[in-house]
Amino acid sequence: MKSLLRSRLVTISRRLGVLVFLGVACALGRAAETDVVAHVVAYAASHPDGVAPASFRAADYQGDLHDLPIGVFDSGIGGMTVFEAIKAYDAHNNVTGADGADGVPDFANERFIYLGDQANMPYGNYPSAGHLDFLRELVQRDLLFLLGRNYGEVTPAGVIRHADKPPVKAIVIACNTATAVGLDDVRAALKAWNVPITVIGVIEAGAHATVANGRTGSVAVFATVATCSSEAYPRAILKAAAEKNLPARPVYQQGSATLAAAIEGDASLKQTPDQIVRAEVKAFLDRCQKNAAQGPIDTLVFGCTHFPLVSAQFLKVLTEESRTHPGLLATDVSLVDPAATTALELYQTLTTKKLWATHPAATADRFFMSVANPRAPAVQLDETGGLSAAYKYSRPAGDPGREDTIVAPLRADNLPASSAALVRDHLVLTWADLRAQP
Repeated sequence: MKSLLRSRLVTISRRLGVLVFLGVACALGRAAETDVVAHVVAYAASHPDGVAPASFRAADYQGDLHDLPIGVFDSGIGGMTVFEAIKAYDAHNNVTGADGADGVPDFANERFIYLGDQANMPYGNYPSAGHLDFLRELVQRDLLFLLGRNYGEVTPAGVIRHADKPPVKAIVIACNTATAVGLDDVRAALKAWNVPITVIGVIEAGAHATVANGRTGSVAVFATVATCSSEAYPRAILKAAAEKNLPARPVYQQGSATLAAAIEGDASLKQTPDQIVRAEVKAFLDRCQKNAAQGPIDTLVFGCTHFPLVSAQFLKVLTEESRTHPGLLATDVSLVDPAATTALELYQTLTTKKLWATHPAATADRFFMSVANPRAPAVQLDETGGLSAAYKYSRPAGDPGREDTIVAPLRADNLPASSAALVRDHLVLTWADLRAQP
C-alpha cells in the first residue's frame, strides 16, 4: 500500500512539474525546450521532497517564515561587501522602528545564509562565450540552493551529503551580473512555485543610490562585461530619476573581463587587481575623451560587488588621471556602492511584509561556496583543481541537477589567500563571522 501511494505521489508531482513547465513556457512566450526558467521550474516541481540536487521541499514554504534566515548570494566573495553593509546597518531604533541609529544593528536578531558560487565564477564571461542561457541557469541553481536544505563536502572518498541547511524567507542577489541577467527569471520561478518570498537585486538599489546622491553630472559605471552589455544600469538609473522627477544624466560604462576574478585570487591571471584597475580606468577615460563624452563625470558606480574591495585603488587612479584628462572628471568624484541602499531596501521589505524574526537568532550565520566535483562525469579540471576554463564556458543549459560543482561550507581558511586578505582588511564583521564557522 505504501509503495502504491509513493508511486502515485511521484506521478502526481511529475504531472505537476509538466503543468508548471507548460504554464511558464506559455507565459514567457518561448519554446519550452529552450526556456531556462521553464526547465528549472519543471525540474524542481518534479522533486517536491527536496532530496534531489538543486531542489527544495515545497512544504517548507507553506508555514510561518518569520524565523527563517535571509539568503544572500553572489558569484564569489564580492557579495560579502553587501553582506557587510547589511550586518552593519543601523538606521532605525530596534524597539520603536523610528528613524535614527540606536547603536544596535537593525538586523541584529536576523540570521543569514551566504552563498558564493566560486567554482563557476566569473559570471560576467558567460555571455561573451555564447552561454547566456547557462548563466541564467546558474542563477536559478543559486536560488534553488538557498530555498533548499542540501549541501555537501567533496572528500577523497566521494561527496558527503548533508540536509540540515534551513530554507530562507527573503533573498538578496548580491551580484550585479546575476541581477542583470537573472532577477526577472528568479521572480518568475518563485511565482510559478508559489513560494512567497521577496527578492532584492543590487542594481535597483544602486540606481536609487545614484539618483539620491545629489549630483547632477555624468555617471560612470564600472562593472563586468555582462552587466554592461545588459544595459541594466543605464535603464535603472533613468527609471529611478524619472520616479523622482529628476532630469536624466548621461551614463557611461566600462566592462571588465578580469577584475572580479583577480580580486578572487584567480591564479591564471598575470595582472594584479591594482594593475587592472589602472588599465581599466585609463581605457575608460581615453574612450570618453575621444568620443567627446559630456562632462564632468561626478559619480562612479561600482556595478560589481567585488569592486568596492579595491575602491582605494580606483580613487588613486582617478585622481592621477584627472590631470591628463582635464574637464572630464569633477574635482570630487562620488563613489556609489549599492550595498548600503540594498540594506535599506531589505529593511523596508521585512517591515512591509512583517517578516522580522520573532526571536533573536539562535544559531550563527552560515557561509557556503561551490567547489569543483572531480567525480562528476566528463568534468575537466585545471592545475588548481577548479573547473578548466574550456570546460566551464562550454557547458549548455538544460540540466539543472548537474553536479560538476558541489556547494560546500565556506570558512576563513578555505578562501584563497588574496581573497581572505581583502575580506579581513575591509569587511570586519564578515571576517569575524567566517572565523566563527565550525
